[in-house]
Amino acid sequence: MKQAFYIFLLTLFAVPSLYGQVTVIQRDTAKTTQVSVKSGYFEKKPEFPDAVIYTMDSDGQVYIVHEGVEMWCNQAYVYFKDNFVKAYGDVKLLQGDTVSMNSKYAEYNGNTSFAFASGDVVLKEPKTTLRTDTLYFDRVKQQAYYRSGGTVQDTASTLTSWIGRYYAETKKYQFLSEVVIKNPEYTVRSPQLDFYSETGGAYLYGPSTIESETSTVYCERGYYNTRGNTGYFVKNSRIDYENRTLYGDSIYFDRNNSFASATNNIKVLDTINKSIIRGHYAEVFREKDSVFITKRAVAVTLQEQDSVYVHADTLQVTGKPENRIIKGFYRARMFKEGLEGEEPTSGKCDSIYIDEKLGITKLLRKPILWSGENQMTGDTIHLLNNKVTDELDTLKVFNNSFLIQKDTLEANAYNQVKGERLIGLFTNNQLDTVNIIKNTEVIYYFRNDKNELVGIDNTLSSSIQLYLEEQKITGMKFINKVPGKVYPESEFPENARLLPGFEWRGEERLFRKSDLFNGKPKPILPKIKGIPLPEDEGAFFEENPDEEEPEIPEYSKLKAKDLKEREDDPKFRTQKTDSLLPIEKENKDSKKEQ
Repeated sequence: MKQAFYIFLLTLFAVPSLYGQVTVIQRDTAKTTQVSVKSGYFEKKPEFPDAVIYTMDSDGQVYIVHEGVEMWCNQAYVYFKDNFVKAYGDVKLLQGDTVSMNSKYAEYNGNTSFAFASGDVVLKEPKTTLRTDTLYFDRVKQQAYYRSGGTVQDTASTLTSWIGRYYAETKKYQFLSEVVIKNPEYTVRSPQLDFYSETGGAYLYGPSTIESETSTVYCERGYYNTRGNTGYFVKNSRIDYENRTLYGDSIYFDRNNSFASATNNIKVLDTINKSIIRGHYAEVFREKDSVFITKRAVAVTLQEQDSVYVHADTLQVTGKPENRIIKGFYRARMFKEGLEGEEPTSGKCDSIYIDEKLGITKLLRKPILWSGENQMTGDTIHLLNNKVTDELDTLKVFNNSFLIQKDTLEANAYNQVKGERLIGLFTNNQLDTVNIIKNTEVIYYFRNDKNELVGIDNTLSSSIQLYLEEQKITGMKFINKVPGKVYPESEFPENARLLPGFEWRGEERLFRKSDLFNGKPKPILPKIKGIPLPEDEGAFFEENPDEEEPEIPEYSKLKAKDLKEREDDPKFRTQKTDSLLPIEKENKDSKKEQ
């Protein structure tokens, strides 16, 4: 009966039917669907001749529908001629069962399906809640937009940005201004970010960071799953830990497991121990203080005067900074640069072990070491550094020690000393004293001041001490010497001039750091899978090429300038030319260097 009375009054005031429904037409056509008021106490006021004013009654709020949208409010001014609604007080707009909007005030244009809300605006969809002061909602585009600051509350994080845009169909938020994601464990900052509410995935574009107490991720393009705490970063990506930094063409990051891996042109910088590890694949386990690196892996320990390079098929770095250990597995090699005019020190072995706290390097399994012109072999070789200066201090060769030095003039002549153990002493990184202990034997080519061969010494002794200048043997001291003899060259048999176990490997010696990779194939680098670039979907407010003012009902609070892009609004920055081509070029350049 009450509803019939409402209809009678509407007819009396010649108000268009509140219940009339027609087919939905696009906003640019003349035909539009009329908004329909379903409940509410209404009245006409002389001061608002074009409006029918609806107020909530005992049955509840004013209830309005239009093309699948439902609206509730405490009071509504409905301009049927313009198909326009102004809603006040506890406004709620519901689209289907997925998107709802609450505010203190809202406007809705039935002709354009465009809504505007202000005052404690809250936009909710299944997994996120957007809060802002003012919000524009275009139902035709299925997009919402704010530019006065907003906060998006996700199940795991809170996103804030001055300007934001929501795409209802793809459940995507796009931020073109400085955006911040706050999580109890980390903070994300990015100049341009796309966030998908269904998955919690955030795509970062431009210089971006993810900061936490234990690490800081930097990239210029990346993806981070805010719910799963995993990420993938490309383009100038790196992770800064407390005492090391990981660089790579691409980096995978797993916060829950304190794990990261990097691929192609990687570098791990140890800021405390002044060392760098390079390669093309690495894994970092932060809680275990462990780094695993392969594919042309090389560790470089920086020193004031020169540097030490260690290479192996696989390198592993473990331990806290004050007790760091480097292990190299399979086909290991080391190279230490000499000062200007000095010969380098280099070595090869199957495995290598370095304890930076103790300053010891161990060459294990078939080791060989070259110090200047001296080739030394044994079952195991140890190099000890001076802990203060980091310079080479002591050399130890255990079991089956053998020192060989090629004669300067004779083609197939070699100075040789062998014994059970060898101890060498360094001065300014140059070997100057060598002690060979137990069951020693020597073959030495004596020369006079004119460098003429005097004879060949073949002596047995309990131990021998050698003196070197500029890496060449200049003197010998025998302890518990067994009578020997200096033979004229003609009297010393050819077949006796090489001691048992002799093996000259001078062709394997490393003369420069690039020799670390001699005989090893270049690694095949995988193609980096890039982060997809976002599509530029144009401005939220449509640009009018004829510079005509947008049509706005005269009763609206909005002005024409409110429905235009502002000059100082951030613009879409990611271009199609923003690709990984520079990185791919760097890969090619690095391959050439290798």
